[in-house]
Amino acid sequence: MDESNESAVKEPIVTAAFEHLTGPARGTATWISGSTLDVCLQDDQRIRIVESATTADASVVARLHRFEQTFELEARENQPLWVNGNHTTSKKLAARDLIEFGDNGPLSRFLLYQGHHPVRKSLGEIIKDCVDYTRTSRKPAHQRIQNAFIALLRDLTVRTTMLFRASVILMLALLATVSYLQIRSNQQLQQQVNSDVLRLQDFADDLSRTRQESLRVSDLKDLRQELGHQLSSANERLGKLEQSSKINNQVIASTAPMVAFIQGAYGFLETKTQRMLRYAVNSQGRPILTPFGKPLLTLEGKGPIAQRQYSGTGFVISSRGALLTNRHVALPWSKNENSKTPDTQGMQPKLIKLIGYMPGIENSCPIKLLKASTTADLAVLLCSGLKNKLRYLRISENDPKPGDEVIVLGYPTGLKSMLVQAGDAFIERLQKTGKPDFWSIAAALAQAKLIHPLASRGIIGQVSDATLVYDAETTHGGSGGPVLNDKGRVIGVNTAIMPEYGGSNFGVPASYIRKLLSSPMVKKYVAD
Repeated sequence: MDESNESAVKEPIVTAAFEHLTGPARGTATWISGSTLDVCLQDDQRIRIVESATTADASVVARLHRFEQTFELEARENQPLWVNGNHTTSKKLAARDLIEFGDNGPLSRFLLYQGHHPVRKSLGEIIKDCVDYTRTSRKPAHQRIQNAFIALLRDLTVRTTMLFRASVILMLALLATVSYLQIRSNQQLQQQVNSDVLRLQDFADDLSRTRQESLRVSDLKDLRQELGHQLSSANERLGKLEQSSKINNQVIASTAPMVAFIQGAYGFLETKTQRMLRYAVNSQGRPILTPFGKPLLTLEGKGPIAQRQYSGTGFVISSRGALLTNRHVALPWSKNENSKTPDTQGMQPKLIKLIGYMPGIENSCPIKLLKASTTADLAVLLCSGLKNKLRYLRISENDPKPGDEVIVLGYPTGLKSMLVQAGDAFIERLQKTGKPDFWSIAAALAQAKLIHPLASRGIIGQVSDATLVYDAETTHGGSGGPVLNDKGRVIGVNTAIMPEYGGSNFGVPASYIRKLLSSPMVKKYVAD
């Protein structure tokens, strides 16, 4: 093989083309092949390249001359020509030069390829084409930007490789999936947050009511004046009760010392961090209130623990200190129409304090839950720390009948009714102690041996397997008190009042009590 042939073999094949970026042929290419060629601009603004002719043709706007590995572009007479945004009459073209043929012709890029014609463009080339067009075109700026964006989308769709397009589709599908999952997660999180906020707000409402209902020093005298006539009325009814039946008098006297006054408080705990829900406080340590006058709650900071205080009634059922009461007294968040709870995911209720006072005993005893019924509003508690064995009430083996008389013992209205009975002298002493609160008032009443249950008499109106209905007068705070027959035996546990039905009250029948007390966990504390 001679040198010329060897050179011909080694010399790379160079292919040239005009890639049209604008005009009706945008997105296509016109391939250039020949030594001398005429560039014609047709009436429809399309570029056509033909072999150079000797006859004049008005559509010819430029001529191409093969020059080494490229072409030289020469403008025809009176035909404007721009290369890379510069007006010119003749220019040796370099790869990726931008050319505008005539005033109305398309913007085209001159391309050189080694070897075969390329089928696809790289992402970098597509982006560079858009940038170059925006910089070089003589059209208004807004139109340039619009055309460049359309060209970018078109080239990404049809001028890239199948692998690139498949990758983009896969990424878009993945992005859509992730976005959907994120939106769903955000919606669920927002629902949970909204639910938690609403429940926390309910708890804040409940705490606000507790603050409003709490006894302050300034309230004590007003309380006696306000409730004094109620005490007179109660004493009058009690006197009539005692006069009407010596048996009733004996029942009340013998059973009242076995009825306990129960005080409790609970709050809410974040399960994950074991942090208690607290009052948000300002720099002076005072609780922050919302614009609606409700306490602001938080898991952060060092404010006081937010606790709902409540009271109820229980009664002794064994000498070892076992007490029977309502489930909603032992677990106040489980069933309490006046107490709404935020026990959602991540939060759980926690009993902060539970104590009991027995009539005639000066000190309180700590109380713990032994067992709560799952079928009735009943629970068994254990009052520990008492030195002496307690007298206790016995459960009746006989079911009551409609028309039977009943006696209900309890602590309706909690501390208020006992303060009314305590008298002015006690209230004056209490005022001098400073700022009595929920706990200290009860302790003072116990020290003065002024804790006694109230008794009310009624008639059984209805008996069913699940409920006793009677009209003995009571109210909130009396929950958990014993419902007694004329022999002083327990026939039920007071659980609810229904003022809309003429003051009717509901009790849990003794059949449920016997079932709960037969539990192995409870039996060892009630067997005497």
